[in-house]
Amino acid sequence: MKRLIRTRKRALLAALILMFSLLPVLSAEAALKRGSEGDDVAAVQRRLKQWGYYDGAIDGKFGPATEQAVRRFQQKNGLTVDGIIGEKTAAAIGVSLSQSGSSGSTGASGDVYLLAQCIYGEARGEPYKGQVAVGAVVLNRVRSSSFPNSIAGVIYQRGAFTAVSDGQINLAPDDTALKAAKDAMNGWDPTGGCLFYYNPATATSAWIRSRPVALRIGEHVFCK
Repeated sequence: MKRLIRTRKRALLAALILMFSLLPVLSAEAALKRGSEGDDVAAVQRRLKQWGYYDGAIDGKFGPATEQAVRRFQQKNGLTVDGIIGEKTAAAIGVSLSQSGSSGSTGASGDVYLLAQCIYGEARGEPYKGQVAVGAVVLNRVRSSSFPNSIAGVIYQRGAFTAVSDGQINLAPDDTALKAAKDAMNGWDPTGGCLFYYNPATATSAWIRSRPVALRIGEHVFCK
């Protein structure tokens, strides 16, 4: 009986040691730091830019400029100045950390959701094919050397999308937009490689109207 109790105690002790040894790893995974990418990073950049701490591109990439902006924010707000966005810094900035934005590469689920937000803000009410087409334009820009090379970077590029300018990017996408985002991510491109689109009834830019039209889907004209 005593031997059984001692065995159980050893097993419990070993489990506790293992649990506490993993805590630093878990903590590191729930933080944004230099090298992180994704829409969590873009959200941080957007907040810091609004408050005057950051003047770089909102590209979803945690580089030296973002790190310095985080350090300035931490110093100004009495936080530990380490350039890392952990739980306390994230709370002060007003963002929540997800696994999709804490690693060195953008998580697919985070990209799909952000793309769906863009589709919902730009094209809800359009035919389903037209919603997929808007998502495809975003992805075509990611692959083009003329645009940022991440979904967050393309979507948050200054002046690129009306949904970002008027705040509709922050609306929760519906199931249709999410499905359209997944279809676009899986390779469906109804536009055949277009990089631009516009609504002829509302577009005021002479430059966009000068682009060669490839096709029209719903209210949107798509061009290369």
